[in-house]
Amino acid sequence: MTGRIAKPKTGSLTRYRSSSGRVPLGRVARQGHAQDPELGRNIYSRVAGRLGQDIVAGVYPPGTLLPTSAEMCARFSVSRTALREAYSILSAKGLIVARPKIGTRVRATAEWNLLDSEVLAWHLQATPNEHFIDDLFVLRQMVEPAAAALAASLRSPATVDRIAEAYSRMEQFKNGAGDLIGADLDFHMAILEASDNRFLAALGGLIHAALEATFRLSWQGAARIQDARLFQHRAVFGAIREGDAELARAAMAELLRDSIGDVRDYLSQRDGGVRGRGKPGDEIS
Repeated sequence: MTGRIAKPKTGSLTRYRSSSGRVPLGRVARQGHAQDPELGRNIYSRVAGRLGQDIVAGVYPPGTLLPTSAEMCARFSVSRTALREAYSILSAKGLIVARPKIGTRVRATAEWNLLDSEVLAWHLQATPNEHFIDDLFVLRQMVEPAAAALAASLRSPATVDRIAEAYSRMEQFKNGAGDLIGADLDFHMAILEASDNRFLAALGGLIHAALEATFRLSWQGAARIQDARLFQHRAVFGAIREGDAELARAAMAELLRDSIGDVRDYLSQRDGGVRGRGKPGDEIS
């Protein structure tokens, strides 16, 4: 025995383990990316996700320069190549812009791509405020009543059956016996897709995220639904089933109008307000 420590085999992760026994994220990426491109893409996405959340949360406000590449590589334990790939993701979403000899700057919020599902999700993870939720509901109010009217005009049997099935599950799960949120999402998505309009259907992903946003404002949001909201969903379904486009439009508009009231009440209570029509968690749209 010479007292030397044997070198780990080439490709081993042993030399990258910290005292806690965990392998730093970036070390794995630098070593294994050539063998596992999917792992590399996951590293880029995870770094972009963490930094994207910081940007929308205001850690790096619009107009400010991000720390140097060396600082960011050290923070995330990744290579410059991985950081560049993460920056490319954020740049494509309109969050940052790189300028030669200046650095990487956070863009104005008006330039962010809020139609991107990840950007929207990062906003939700950053504790959304009333203004942000209001903006989501403005979009929904522009799109969903018109979609309900189109669905009623077309009234295909397959559409009616799908909406009926989703509503049936909402009734079944209204007290928390199952996936109420999933049933409600299916209800609204079925109406969007029933419009037979490719552009409305393309907005479905965003509406899906917007719906989830309101549900996640309270952990109890997935547990129960007010009877009044359930009846409003039934009114929308009934109008579509009967082919009454204007009634479907009006019923959906009423549902959304009352739903945003529920969410505002919850936000007021969450932020220390005193107003409110019901307990947090009673809201769902």
